[in-house]
Amino acid sequence: MTTLHACHLGPTSYRDGLELQEGLVQARAAGDTGDWLLFPDHPPVLTVGRNPSAGALLASPATLSARGIEVFEVARGGDVTWHGPGQLVGYPILDLNSRGRDLHKYLRGIEQVLIQALAAYGIVAGRSARNTGVWVGDDKIASIGIAVRRWVSYHGFALNVAPDLADFDLIHPCGLRGVRMTSLAACCAAQGTQTPGLEQVREQVAREFAGEFGFDPLQWLPRERVRPIAGVVEFRGSAA
Repeated sequence: MTTLHACHLGPTSYRDGLELQEGLVQARAAGDTGDWLLFPDHPPVLTVGRNPSAGALLASPATLSARGIEVFEVARGGDVTWHGPGQLVGYPILDLNSRGRDLHKYLRGIEQVLIQALAAYGIVAGRSARNTGVWVGDDKIASIGIAVRRWVSYHGFALNVAPDLADFDLIHPCGLRGVRMTSLAACCAAQGTQTPGLEQVREQVAREFAGEFGFDPLQWLPRERVRPIAGVVEFRGSAA
C-alpha cells in the first residue's frame, strides 16, 4: 500500500494547471515524488484533445473572446470539453509502470471512482458501451481524458457538480452530436434531495479514488507543498 497525496489547488488558471502537471510528471518519472491527485478550480475554459472532430467547437472566436473564455489544445486523448465553476476537475499524476501499463484498465478505474462517488448521493450512474465517461441514463455527467508520459498519467476527469450547463452549448461535448450534459445538482433536484457542495464531493471522490487504486493512506497537502516539487515558483495569472 502506498500514499496518495491529494491537493485542492483552489483558483488556478488552466495554463498554470498545465505547468504544475508537467512538473509533477517529470518529478514522478524521476522518482522524486509519489502519486498525486490534484483538484484545481478553473475559470471557464475550453480544451481540445488529440482527436478533435470537425465542427465540435460551435462558438465563434469573437463570442469566446467576449466571454473571456480561452481555448487550449492539449495532449490528452479525446475531443473538446468545457471546464469551469461548479465542476470538479481532477488530475491524477500516477506511475502506471507498477499498474501493468494498462490504459484501458486505468480509464475504467476512473469511471468506477466517479460511479461510486455518485452512488454515495443516491445517483445511479454507469458507462457507455461506445464512449468513455460516466452517464446517468442517456445524459453525460462526467468526461475523462488522459495523457501519459514515460508511463506517468496526467490530465484526468471532470465531474459536473453544479455548473451552468448552458456553457456546454458552446461545443458538441467530447465531439458527440446530440449529447445532453447533466450534473449532480440536476440529478439531486430530480429526486428531491439536497445537492452536496463541491468540497464534500471532492473529498468523496478522493476517498473513492484511493480505494479503487489501492492507496492507503490518503494524505491531503496544501498547494504550497506541491509547487516546489513541480519546480513551479508561483501560479501566474491564477483566477481570483
